[in-house]
Amino acid sequence: MRQVLSFLLIILFFTFSCTKLKSVQEVSENSDSLKVSSDRIVNTITETLNPIAKEAVSEWKEYKNVDDFILKYYNISTTDALYHANELSGLVTLMKDSIRVDLLKGKSIKARFNVLQNETLRLADMSTINSITNKEIKDEVDKIVEVYSAVNSKINTIYKAEELQNSLEIDTETPSLNIKQQNLPKRRGIISREPVNPERIQKQKTLEQRKLGKPVISIPKKTKQ
Repeated sequence: MRQVLSFLLIILFFTFSCTKLKSVQEVSENSDSLKVSSDRIVNTITETLNPIAKEAVSEWKEYKNVDDFILKYYNISTTDALYHANELSGLVTLMKDSIRVDLLKGKSIKARFNVLQNETLRLADMSTINSITNKEIKDEVDKIVEVYSAVNSKINTIYKAEELQNSLEIDTETPSLNIKQQNLPKRRGIISREPVNPERIQKQKTLEQRKLGKPVISIPKKTKQ
C-alpha cells in the first residue's frame, strides 16, 4: 500500500514539474515576441490620392508600383525595412525618371520626387552599415513615409487647381480686345441725311403761307461777289 502511495506521489510531482516548465516556456516565448514587436516600425497612412488625381495617374504603372510596394513600410520590422530598401529605391528611381503625366512635369513636383529618391537611397545605404541602430532605421523609414505623403499631397493640389480653373470656364487664350468687343452693345444703323438747302426750306414756307392766305415775305438772294 505504501509503495502505491509513493508511486502516486512521484507521478503527481512529475506532472506538476512538467506543467510549471511549460508555463515558463510560454512566458519566455511571449517575452521574445514582445522584443520582436518593439523593433517594428508602424506609421499611419496619411495622404492618398483623391479620385480625380487617381484617375489621372491610372496608366502610370511606375507610380502604381511604388504606391503598392510602399504600403509594407507602414508596418514593417527594421530587418525587413533594410532588406527591401534596394528594391524600394529602384522603384522610386523608375517612377521619377518616367513621369507619364504632362501636368506632373513641373519643377515643384519634380523636387518632391527627388527628395523621395534621396531618402530611399539613404535607407539602402544603411543596409550596408553593420553598426546602424534600430532608431536610425526607424527615423529614416518615418521620413520616407512622410515625404511620400507630401508627394501625394502635391499631386492632389495640382488637380484641385485644374478642376477649379475648369469650373470657372475661362478661356485664357482669348484676347482681351475681343472680349471687350463682345461686351459692347450693337450700334443702330445711321440714318443718312441730305445737306440742308436754305432755298428749298424757304419755298416750303412760302407755299404754306399762300395756303393760309398770309402775305408772303420774299428774302432777297445773296449774290456771289
